[in-house]
Amino acid sequence: MARIAGVNIPTQKRVEIALTYIHGIGRTKASEICTKVGIPAARRVNDLTDDEVLRIRESIDRDHIVEGDLRREVAMNIKRLMDLGCYRGLRHRKGLPVRGQRTSTNARTRKGPARAIAGKKKTK
Repeated sequence: MARIAGVNIPTQKRVEIALTYIHGIGRTKASEICTKVGIPAARRVNDLTDDEVLRIRESIDRDHIVEGDLRREVAMNIKRLMDLGCYRGLRHRKGLPVRGQRTSTNARTRKGPARAIAGKKKTK
């Protein structure tokens, strides 16, 4: 089990895919890291040597913001918007969609489960 940036990455997967289990690294960054370190894309994590794992770890630490630092930065950005009282901050504060989506229907992920309105009866 290889541990990179505080995350146990799966051993049976290809390196390019396994790196995406780290928060802040997607497919593009994972392939860039593999080419920079010099690891073929088809190599599996359990076939990596300790030296290669160390090179990947150092490359990520040096060039990318990942995991806890990234989560903290995003949370601070959202908190800044909320403190400013700007439109996006108010949407975050109310728990509504922030990026201009409609809310009369289809906002259930942000708004939570539908709540019944007291005193409203269905008419035939």
